[in-house]
Amino acid sequence: MGYTLEQFAAEVRQILGSDPGPGGREKVRAVVEQVLKDETFIAKHLGDDVPERKILYEDPTLGFCILAHVYQGAKESGPHDHGPSWAIYGQARGETVMNDWTVLEPAAPGKPGKVQHARAYALKPGMAHVYHEGFVHSPRRDGPTRLIRIEGTNMDRVKRLAFEKA
Repeated sequence: MGYTLEQFAAEVRQILGSDPGPGGREKVRAVVEQVLKDETFIAKHLGDDVPERKILYEDPTLGFCILAHVYQGAKESGPHDHGPSWAIYGQARGETVMNDWTVLEPAAPGKPGKVQHARAYALKPGMAHVYHEGFVHSPRRDGPTRLIRIEGTNMDRVKRLAFEKA
């Protein structure tokens, strides 16, 4: 079955409206994996003209966002969380090495938290992963990648705290 953006957003809205917690997010993760198999959807929303971050849809009631990310080359991000929000990363093209971090000292305004590397794993095309509130992670891309990502809220409006490696 092919997805339109409207169908995708409606399915996410229905799931999160019924269960906004971890169980609902896991159901949304499974939907993201189905969307990642839809070559027409991927071609339409993750084309060469898409920037590194593009909001495709922002839900006016629940606040979640569906985003497209197109990275042209290698990039490594530092350890971070999504503040009071959560995120689901869905790999459409390329590969992302994701690192999970254990918080040794929590972050505070003006004071970065300290983290220790816990594990690394690859997100390959068709895979999606949930990162709940406070879950510190960092992606690394060694080449071009394309992702669909869902944020629990628009992260453009969220002030996040910093983390540094211990």
